[in-house]
Parts: sequence; structure tokens; C-alpha cells
Amino acid sequence: MEIKYHGHSCFELSEGETTVLVDPFLKPNNPAAVATAEEVEPTVIAITHGHADHMADAVPVAKRTGAHCVAIVELAEWLKARGIEALSDPNLGGTVSFDWGWIKLVPAWHTSTLPGHEEALFSAEHGTAIGTAAGLLINIGGKTIYHAGDTCLFSDMKLIAERNPVDIALLPIGGHYTMDRHDGVVACEFIGAGTVIPIHFNTFPAIETDTDAFKAEVESKTSSQVVVLDPGQTHTV
Repeated sequence: MEIKYHGHSCFELSEGETTVLVDPFLKPNNPAAVATAEEVEPTVIAITHGHADHMADAVPVAKRTGAHCVAIVELAEWLKARGIEALSDPNLGGTVSFDWGWIKLVPAWHTSTLPGHEEALFSAEHGTAIGTAAGLLINIGGKTIYHAGDTCLFSDMKLIAERNPVDIALLPIGGHYTMDRHDGVVACEFIGAGTVIPIHFNTFPAIETDTDAFKAEVESKTSSQVVVLDPGQTHTV
């Protein structure tokens, strides 16, 4: 299986004829990305929550490719109203099964607001507070990937990993809007994944962090290997 990083929290997970695009946020919307929404060909799109930096390109990519979208029920209904027909609408704890594997929604501690104004993308006054944020467990290619979405550190990460042992954890470490790299180390201790890939860092000044320090501390305190990817890079497992 190939894991391609598009910057921020956007990934493609590819195995055979299946490509799962998580949190579509691509060039030029994503200042860190090197690929545009016209250059991805997902068969499935999975979305953690409604913030623009996680789904700015979801509708155009889904309409162009016909990809099957998976999002929490309120967000799925919003996508449906915009002409997306191939949809699954689980809530937290729900699992969507495919012939290649499955996607399960798990908790994340964060907010979720659909943008309503270009100058106030995260404001519920101008947009719409919708549903709740989620993390994603994605089973593909015989591996279980935990995309934590946007979240602070919380102790039920232990339970998530106990119920579904995690091979690869994609964890936010930028701080300010999510947990920082210090809490990220504790999250790695809770989850016990063989591989950790940091996300949601360095895209904007508010979330700049030291990935080398994160890698060193995780690998000194846990058995996890940290793989730091630049936008456009791929990790094969």
C-alpha cells in the first residue's frame, strides 16, 4: 500500500485499484500542496470534519471522479445537497464496508464549521456549525490506518487502539488548533502504532513546529517509527 501526503492533513491511501483520499485540501487552497484537485483520481473520499482546510476540494473532486464519499451524517447530507450521489453517512462508531476493506468513524475532540464567507472560514456566525469532528480508522491493504483528524490529546485513544490495533497513525502535532508535538508523543504512547506520520503542521505560521524533535522524542520513548513526509512524498508499507 502507498501513502501519499498532500500536505496539512490530506492523504491518498492506494492499494490496487482503490485510492482513498482523506480530507481533500489541495493546491491552490492548500499553500503546502503540490497537487491540484484536477490531479487526483480517488475512488473514495473520506472527510473528518467540515473545516475548509479539510474539505475545500471535496465537492469538485467528488463530482469530477464519482468517488464514493464517507462523512459523518450531517456533513454527508450537506454533500448530498450539493449533488454528490455516492455517499455513506455513518455517525461515530459506525463502519462502512467496501470490497477492499472498511472505514470506521471514531471520536475526535474538535469543532466542525462549514465555511460561509471567504474572510471568515471558521466562523459559525457566517458559516454553519455542523455535526461533530471525527477521526477515521481505515482498513486497506491488510493495514489499519488511524487518521486522528483534528483533535486534542484524549485518553480514549487507548481504547480506539485496543479495539482496532493500529499499524499506522496519522497524528496532528502543530498545536494551537490541535494537540502539539508534546501531547503528540503521549498520543503515540497511547496508540502503539508501528509507524507514525505527523500531520497538521507548518501549513500556517500558527502551527509551525519542530518535526525533528517530535521524531526524536517519540522514537526514544516508544517503539514507533516516525516518518516525516513532505507534500508530494509517498511512503510504502
